[in-house]
Amino acid sequence: MSTDRFGNAIDPGVGYARGALLAGSADEVRRLAQAGRAAAGFVEREGIEKIAICTGNLRFYPATPEDLSVNCEEWVGPGLFGEELRQTAIAHLGGRGDEAAAVVNRTSAGIVATVLAHAGGKPVLSLVPAGDRSHASVTRGAKLANAAVNEVHDLAGVEAALAADAPALMVITPVTSELAMLPDDLIRAAAAAGKATGCVVFMDDAYGARFRPVLHGGGASLTFGADLVITNADKAGLSGPRAGVLCGDPAALVPVQAKASELGMEARAPVAVGAMRSLQGFTPDLLIQEAKDGQDLAVALEAALGTERVSRSALGPKIDEQDAMEIVLEMAGKPSAARVPAEVTAAAGMLMLRDKGIVTVNTHGQPGGRVSIRLKPTSGAVARAGGAAAVAECLVTALRDVAAHLDDAAWFANLLFGEG
Repeated sequence: MSTDRFGNAIDPGVGYARGALLAGSADEVRRLAQAGRAAAGFVEREGIEKIAICTGNLRFYPATPEDLSVNCEEWVGPGLFGEELRQTAIAHLGGRGDEAAAVVNRTSAGIVATVLAHAGGKPVLSLVPAGDRSHASVTRGAKLANAAVNEVHDLAGVEAALAADAPALMVITPVTSELAMLPDDLIRAAAAAGKATGCVVFMDDAYGARFRPVLHGGGASLTFGADLVITNADKAGLSGPRAGVLCGDPAALVPVQAKASELGMEARAPVAVGAMRSLQGFTPDLLIQEAKDGQDLAVALEAALGTERVSRSALGPKIDEQDAMEIVLEMAGKPSAARVPAEVTAAAGMLMLRDKGIVTVNTHGQPGGRVSIRLKPTSGAVARAGGAAAVAECLVTALRDVAAHLDDAAWFANLLFGEG
């Protein structure tokens, strides 16, 4: 079993070290519940207008009054807006016009349903950018399908895996949640190679559907030859709600819809309507402004913590969880601690939320999600928090507070779970 740089065993299912407090998904659910209470407490004190969402996901509900009275009706509504939804998804993802579309209650649900529908008991081939990994929903879906995951990072790896394993499903992740990106020519070549062997090619373009075309001049999702594409309704310039929008070949999509329905993963009418309105409301300027705010925040954080441990993505700064641990250890003047990096970043996120209303993935991320500190400000978030320098100062103060309590398990338990 591999370990992190502090000697902690890394859980291969999530890619980071578990700790005594955040030992598994159940503990992360408890942490998420406490984050909800902390957010509610901040809103009671300061008001909802001071909440600053820095997760990259807005998660509003942009339905119209007519939607609420007509389209959200569960029996008839989906038939009334179904064609509008299909056309909207095709336009957003760059399809030809004959594709089918569906909405699931989470992008992760769509990925799991796709793996279950198409893995066929064979290893799932997963192409991700070098230095990054598949989303946890790919590995979890494969586990449910009793299939292995063969992760590769280049065309040679794709071709070798296709020849050796004859997979029935290939998952391509053009842009990961860490915003590592595959080049367009590799995406296109990998999709063609998979299709040539009869493999169902599925693109997890949660971020990439907008991130690549708008910020990097990349191609639209459905122009690469994949059978199916999924994107989030609440990431990279979209307003929410949280949902996954699937679009592609009807023959590939219908089995996924069936599996999603069997497992209760399909989106009901109100969520599907909201996802449609989210896609319709997108303009490139929204994402461009988010990217600008993220760069301002990166500059401020680099000034506060230096450039060695702060890296930049197009949407904002990131501090690897292990680098965050080293920062905290240096602040505490200690060579080691009983806490693991995931617990340290979760604690820092909870302090930022409690004290300044700054919402991060470290408080609101789902079980198994990344635990690095990633600040991707959504529209207006930096201004609501008092500016980029104020956000950076809040994070540094939080890290110092964590350092001061590094050996206090009761303090961590109270902060993360509201216990003790």
